[in-house]
Amino acid sequence: MTEDACDSCVTCGDVAVQVRVVGLLPAGLARADTGAGTEQISVALVDVRVGDTVLVHAGEAIAVLGRDEQ
Repeated sequence: MTEDACDSCVTCGDVAVQVRVVGLLPAGLARADTGAGTEQISVALVDVRVGDTVLVHAGEAIAVLGRDEQ
């Protein structure tokens, strides 16, 4: 893998970013709105629902920051 292979991947940089969960997928995965598009992330470590804002580092949700109370 080249160094710039993830240039378009917002969630796998060196810093954690906030994203919003827009869909749940099988196997502990989810679709997340990054503000620049959507990306597939792992939500295996946290309990999330669609609409939650999560903190993601290296493609892994590590904390739920906010819950969309609909």
